[in-house]
Amino acid sequence: MSDIQHLIDDHLAAYADPDRQRRSDAVRRLWAEDAQLIDPPLAARGHAQIVEQAEQLLAQFPGHRFRRSSGIDLHHGVARYAWQLLAPGGQVVLEGIDFAQLDGHGRLAQVSGFFGPLPALEAAA
Repeated sequence: MSDIQHLIDDHLAAYADPDRQRRSDAVRRLWAEDAQLIDPPLAARGHAQIVEQAEQLLAQFPGHRFRRSSGIDLHHGVARYAWQLLAPGGQVVLEGIDFAQLDGHGRLAQVSGFFGPLPALEAAA
């Protein structure tokens, strides 16, 4: 498995880790200090806010976990990949796509997430 696969898979696992200390340790290891995590409902900057944003997700979706559901495209320090949020029984409850920018040390500098499938084209008037 490549470094980028480890980075993304470790990030997804850590984001849903119910153990706050393990999650905090992983965020410090995987994310740049001033990194940003931007999702439709929330945005976080820095390790403490990213850990707190994960805490809010876990409060809303206890026992859920993320898995990467696509390969990873990577060029010029930017990666894109699809993910799924799974209920404790394994059912997909949410899916989306992330765009992750890496810093010069191979850590996450910014992750921008989008939920659900891409919007359909609007009919031309």
